[in-house]
Amino acid sequence: MKILMVEDNHSVCEMMAMFFKKEKWDADFAYDGEAAVEMYEKGSDDIDIVLLDLNLPKKDGMQVAADIRRTSPTVPIIMLTARDSESDQVLGLEMGADDYVTKPFSPITLIARIKALYRRSQLAQITQRASKVASDFDVETDHFKMNTKTREAYLNGKQIEDLTPKEFDLLKALASKPKQVFTREQLLQLVWNYEFYGDERTVDAHIKKLRQKIEKVGPKVVQTVWGVGYKFDDSDIED
Repeated sequence: MKILMVEDNHSVCEMMAMFFKKEKWDADFAYDGEAAVEMYEKGSDDIDIVLLDLNLPKKDGMQVAADIRRTSPTVPIIMLTARDSESDQVLGLEMGADDYVTKPFSPITLIARIKALYRRSQLAQITQRASKVASDFDVETDHFKMNTKTREAYLNGKQIEDLTPKEFDLLKALASKPKQVFTREQLLQLVWNYEFYGDERTVDAHIKKLRQKIEKVGPKVVQTVWGVGYKFDDSDIED
């Protein structure tokens, strides 16, 4: 695995470098936001996961995340946030992060989160490569089709583009059972499983980004059920 860690605290980088070496992972380190974007753009094909601090000199983590997402919509990103910055955690997820770890963090915990996110990312890539010729849709409603092997989703015949692995899995969970209302706790369990130790704001942040991408091609089919959670419903779309 090749990691890009963006962190201006050299001591933290030195500490994590030892853990990466123990795991036999390659790692590059950027100590400010501008360097991070430059390093990613030059080596994006080789970087498997990005660890991104929010508070960076020259360019903050939010802007770095946005720049990276323009280059690669699907590379896994773990945000490193201050423990008391709840709004930063939500905003980081909205900017395209797949997970976040609060500071101060345990290196062992961070390593576990990296492994979990990397496994999911690799599995998605493997199934996509193995199924490029597949044309069958295994989730299908009146106006929506999804191929979970090629990781493609279509609304009214138009592809919903640039879905991150988590956004795709979240859409699959909802669309597999149209009109069924899922609580945030159920979605955390279905999509993040035991590997994620987050809270309900994680679901809200991903739903917001998912809706933005869906609504580029069609109407709002991921709906809020106030006081309960979310559901997928395309039954009101006109033919």
